[in-house]
Amino acid sequence: MAGISLKNIVKVYAEGITAVHDFSLDIEDKEFIILVGPSGCGKSTTLRMIAGLEDITGGELYIGDRLVNGVKPKDRDIAMVFQNYALYPHMSVYKNMAFALKLKEEPKDVIKEKVINAAKSLHIEHLLDRKPKHLSGGQCQRAALGRAMVRNPAVFLLDEPLSNLDANLRTSMRTEISKLHKKLQTTFIYVTHDQVEAMTMADRIVVMKDGYIQQVDTPQNIYNNPINLFVAGFMGTPQMNFFNATVQKTGDGYAARFGETMIPILREIVPPDQMIKYLDKEVTIGIRPEKLYVQDTLSDSDRSSTTTLDVSVDVVELMGAEVFLFVSCNNTSLTAKVLPHESPKVGASAKLALDHTSVHLFDAETGMVIK
Repeated sequence: MAGISLKNIVKVYAEGITAVHDFSLDIEDKEFIILVGPSGCGKSTTLRMIAGLEDITGGELYIGDRLVNGVKPKDRDIAMVFQNYALYPHMSVYKNMAFALKLKEEPKDVIKEKVINAAKSLHIEHLLDRKPKHLSGGQCQRAALGRAMVRNPAVFLLDEPLSNLDANLRTSMRTEISKLHKKLQTTFIYVTHDQVEAMTMADRIVVMKDGYIQQVDTPQNIYNNPINLFVAGFMGTPQMNFFNATVQKTGDGYAARFGETMIPILREIVPPDQMIKYLDKEVTIGIRPEKLYVQDTLSDSDRSSTTTLDVSVDVVELMGAEVFLFVSCNNTSLTAKVLPHESPKVGASAKLALDHTSVHLFDAETGMVIK
C-alpha cells in the first residue's frame, strides 16, 4: 500500500501547450481521490503521468517514498482501468484477467485462485469463458476491474471508467466501485467529468480547470464552501444561481441590492470589516436552487430568515420526487428546486423566498469567494 505525492508537477507538450500547471497534492494511503473538471482541464493527463504513460515535464512524483519520474509503468505497482475497458477481444474474460500474472510467470494454480476470487467478488465468475464481444458494458467494466484487482497493486487508477455506461448502470457501478475500495483498502485515484460521481464516491475531490487545481476538499465542504465561482457553478445539479448585486450600508450592517430587493449580508457569512471594501460596488451573489423556496409553503418562523423575490415562472420540469422551476427575476434567470405539490404553473407570477443564511458572496472581478 502507498500514498502518493505530486510536487509542482508540470506537463508541457511539444507544441508548447501546457496541459498541467504546478500541480501539488498529497494523497494518503487507502484514500479515494477524485479528479473532476470539464474536458481539457488536465485531469486525465495528470492520471497518465502518475501511471507513467505520459512523461513529466517538471516537478517530482513519489509513490510511497520512491521518486518515480523515470520509472517505467510496469514497475510502479499501479493498475489502470480505462474508459474503453481495453480488454483483449480475442481472449476470454479469464485470460484477460490472468494476462498480467502470466507475464510475471506466477504459478498456474496461484493465477487461477486470484482470478476466481476476483471474479466472485465482482459477480462475474459465470462469465469467465466468454469473450468481450459477448458481454454488456457493465460486464466489460467488471472484467477490467478484475484484471486490475488480481495484480494487487498499491494504487488503482481509473480514467472515466463509467462514461460509456447508461445512467442506471452508472449508478449501480458507482456503488460497486465504492464497495471495492473499502474491501481492497487500496489507494484509488479516479478521473471523471461527472460531478455526481465525485460527490458520491470520493474521500476528497480535486476540482481542476485549465490545468490548474481550483480546490481540494471533502465533497461536502466543496459543495458548502466553494472557493470561487467556477467551483460553485461546477459542483451541484442544477448548478448554483448567480446574479450581480450592489453592496449598500444598512444600519450597522450591509445588504446587497438586487433590483428593488435588499438581501441582508449576515456577519457570520462575511464579517463587516470585509464588506466595507465592497461598499457601493458590485458583488456576485450565489444561492443553491434548494435554498429558494415557494414562499407560501413556509411557516412564519421560517420566513424570518428569508428575502422575498418576485418571479415569473418560465419552465417547470417534473423530475419525479422534485420539480425544477426556471424563473425570471429582474431580467435574470434563476432555478429553484421544490416539491411537486409546491410548484406554481408555467406563466404564473410567484414569490420565492431566498434563504439569506445560505448566500455565497464572490468578488465580481476575480470570482473568488468573499469571506
